[in-house]
Amino acid sequence: MKNKLRLLLPFLSICGLLAVTQSLVAAEVIHEEKSLYRDINVVQTGDRRCLIFNVHRGDRNQTCVDVNNRDELIFSYTKMSFAGLLLTPEPKKILIAGLGGGTLPLAFNDLFPDAQIDVVEVDQAVVNVAKEFFFFEENANMSVSVNDARVFVKRAGILGEKYDFIILDAFGGDYIPEHLLTQEFLGEIKQIMTEDAVLVANTFSTSRFYDHESVTYQRVFGEFFNFKLPNSGNRLIITQLDPLPPRGNLTTRAQSLAPSLEKYGVPLLEYPNRLSTRVDWDMSRRVLTDQYAPANLLQGN
Repeated sequence: MKNKLRLLLPFLSICGLLAVTQSLVAAEVIHEEKSLYRDINVVQTGDRRCLIFNVHRGDRNQTCVDVNNRDELIFSYTKMSFAGLLLTPEPKKILIAGLGGGTLPLAFNDLFPDAQIDVVEVDQAVVNVAKEFFFFEENANMSVSVNDARVFVKRAGILGEKYDFIILDAFGGDYIPEHLLTQEFLGEIKQIMTEDAVLVANTFSTSRFYDHESVTYQRVFGEFFNFKLPNSGNRLIITQLDPLPPRGNLTTRAQSLAPSLEKYGVPLLEYPNRLSTRVDWDMSRRVLTDQYAPANLLQGN
């Protein structure tokens, strides 16, 4: 036994040294700027590079990538967005509100190269950072409009544009911009959805707006899937114009689609059982409107 321990000691020492060395890798700020909307930092720690917004309540990671494995999606909520494919498995026209570092549109463009992808981002500085530091590139089928998502959606409705996959992922730093949470805005979203479209909205699993958000989506769309994971602070609201499909259909589609999502690290087979329609919010809460938005809640009105 003593001889075995002597043989193992050098190996254990090397492993311990590696662990210590890795833990001491310092985060390096490789870019920082103040845009019209927020403070923007790009921080790299080892192989991981992150986009961080700092507004009022501390730093918030918006996007992280492994520079040596760009396909792998880092955040759970980014992977969760692909649960929308269980309702609309072959999107032809995709709208994504909020660019961040661009990992989500890049993955959809890679997965559906013939689909048209329109990305809306209010901050030109974010677009510039996504292109310079996060490998985002526009192409013939994927473009970015520097615009407010509300304005873009309203204009698309006037022009008769329709999308079959819509992701609401706009984030101001502290929370979702309040004019993108209201009953009126969601009504405008409905106007640009095809009959078989899916809407995927990224929100928080716990917040003082949770009940209000839930009753607002319920008022506009009726029943929706409330999608949460134990290891994520996000919840995704997933809904469509038609009644939601039965769980058996979701499981069948997950089995069909899962292999194509493996390289992104999306555990699609786990998702059908996590899509709940159970009401876990206070139904008596007031619907968010353009006249009664989160700012009113913060003021106690």
